Amino acid sequence: MLIADLILVTHALFVAFVVLGLVVVLLGNYCHWHWVRNWWFRITHLAAIGIVIAESWLGMICPLTEWENRSREAAGGSAYSSSFIQHWLHEILFYDFEPWVFTVAYTLFGILVVVTWLLVPPEHTRK
Repeated sequence: MLIADLILVTHALFVAFVVLGLVVVLLGNYCHWHWVRNWWFRITHLAAIGIVIAESWLGMICPLTEWENRSREAAGGSAYSSSFIQHWLHEILFYDFEPWVFTVAYTLFGILVVVTWLLVPPEHTRK
């Protein structure tokens, strides 16, 4: 179960990076934090949400969810019956959304990240 729990923490950190990354960019732009325009931070953030959107549109289960499920089953536990986000939203909100709702939400969030990329463009500094 330790490996499954480590994968769960990694997955949660990935989700936090995607969600909070956008918040930090917007807040950083407002507060004039220059580092939020760091090209590597921004391209990594854009790629992260891009991967989520691609998986969603292709109907794929996130590899982290798959690995966590396999690890839990190998340790004698039970796996999620849905995606990582669906599972935890159900646990928190006690409501199941249809998979298409997540695809739309991920896509809209990705569009917001791209709009933020345009409004708060990254700077690629060379030393």
